[in-house]
Amino acid sequence: MHRPDRSPSQRFRFEQYMEFLKANGFDYDFSYLINAEDDKVFYSPGNTFKKFQIVAGSFMKRLKDAANADRYDIIFIQREAFMTGTTYFEKRFSRSRAKVIFDFDDSIWMQNVSEANRFFSFAKDAAKTSRIIAMSDMIFAGNPYLADYSKAFNNNVKVVPTTIDTNEYQRLQLPREDNKICIGWSGSMTTIQHFKFAVPALLKIKQKYGDKIKIKAIGDVGYRNDELNVISKNWSKQDELKDLSSFDIGIMPLPDDEWAKGKCGLKGLQYMALEIPTIMSPVGVNSEIIQSGVNGFLATTDDEYVNAISKLIEDEELRRKMGSEGRRTVLEKYSKQAWERQYLQYFTEILS
Repeated sequence: MHRPDRSPSQRFRFEQYMEFLKANGFDYDFSYLINAEDDKVFYSPGNTFKKFQIVAGSFMKRLKDAANADRYDIIFIQREAFMTGTTYFEKRFSRSRAKVIFDFDDSIWMQNVSEANRFFSFAKDAAKTSRIIAMSDMIFAGNPYLADYSKAFNNNVKVVPTTIDTNEYQRLQLPREDNKICIGWSGSMTTIQHFKFAVPALLKIKQKYGDKIKIKAIGDVGYRNDELNVISKNWSKQDELKDLSSFDIGIMPLPDDEWAKGKCGLKGLQYMALEIPTIMSPVGVNSEIIQSGVNGFLATTDDEYVNAISKLIEDEELRRKMGSEGRRTVLEKYSKQAWERQYLQYFTEILS
């Protein structure tokens, strides 16, 4: 859907495997719909006519893709082939000589439209996810919860977790701006609502530790909280490692709802890969990633978040040890390096 290096789902679920696949005999073409210029328009309020133009241009591009489908052995669809409720293109691809792999990492069968595009919600059809799964040859589900949903419509389902390239993800040694402990969150304008679930706990932490701490939110420069004095900025690929490396403690609060159960723990895995001690809500796959008290903390209530954050603020050695165990977990279970052979095997399997 998006240009390379833009969407986290794309980056961590298939883009980082492309060169490995190519080195093992799989050549590829990458067909995306939203380029850098369109991106600024499509995910901002207004610009209705321009958005219609982008959708129309995208439709023509997918028509060309469908006409050329027989040239390929595999067509890999990440989340959806087109941004509206139609499954026309998935049907065309499934009727070609190519095998279809469908990959997803969220509960996308539930309607979830960005605020900037509420006007276009009538054109979306989240229920199309089940139809795409049914017509695909293999499913890559990001966690067991998504896999269980998929198995109602397709028997060939593989659990493929979201993974981190641990050769790239190594913590930068930055000069400290001050002696404050930085509590950090990373996300986007559409997930800043999840950060807000931690605000009551963070207010208690602020009251308890005062100027000993600072709080950063990466992903929405427009977010403000004067009581917490949150340092907010937009996400950028160029600054991602630098921004995350400035965290002393990473948090991933989530509501316990059906949408969040489909999450694949990416924010937490990013922190852990960089040896940042991590606190996550025990929702969905997070409870599998974190062994609470060993490689991170699981916290549900405000008091549990306050307790976990307090322990880490007060104990530098605990931060170091927990960060080290977190990276070990990613290296062994959630790294690109640990999964690339299995990823290759699934591509080989579908052709055999």
